[in-house]
Amino acid sequence: MIRLDNVTKIYKTDGYRRVILDQASLTLKPGVSYGILGINGAGKSTTLRLMAGCEMPTRGRVIRTTRISWPLGFGGGFHPFMTGRENVIFVARIHGEDPRRVLAFVEDFAELGDYMNVPIRNYSSGMGARLAFGMSMAIPFDCYIVDEITGVGDARFAKRCEEVWSQRRANADIIMCSHSMDTIRDYAQQGIVLANGRAVIYPDVNDAIEVYQRLNQ
Repeated sequence: MIRLDNVTKIYKTDGYRRVILDQASLTLKPGVSYGILGINGAGKSTTLRLMAGCEMPTRGRVIRTTRISWPLGFGGGFHPFMTGRENVIFVARIHGEDPRRVLAFVEDFAELGDYMNVPIRNYSSGMGARLAFGMSMAIPFDCYIVDEITGVGDARFAKRCEEVWSQRRANADIIMCSHSMDTIRDYAQQGIVLANGRAVIYPDVNDAIEVYQRLNQ
């Protein structure tokens, strides 16, 4: 379960105050996958990061009673001056996983070879994406956070990503945002629409999509 309890999220930049969520309260149940919808700038990615714990609310609480991933493929938690190997071991220990098992999985999956021993600040964007996606798949979570599904690497590697991702999501819930309504329908049973700082759950994802499309006209 994930529960937002009177959550407010405000960004302040250059004297401008932007309210993403305004005292939002909602409960996401286990066994259900959710699609988050909203027009550009509504705060979809921010809401996902709040749920994952990558960002903290300005006010209120986010309560989690299940094992939740960081946003799929998200490499923002990696330290640029640490090697790929060091980053993987560090993240594995934070999540209580066997570092040797996780490292072996990522080394085999990401196919970075000797670059695992190079600081990731020297990685290309493609190499960083391979490491981040491999790390995301190395640890089994009860709920995966997905901020758009994008291809990683060439066709052969993208196929490997899809195969392992299919295995993971077969036994886990998903909370995702996407600009593709077909993708939302494929992955989610229920929808959350963000608008003007409010977050509303729709038990039928098609109803959420209909509301979103009206807002986006």
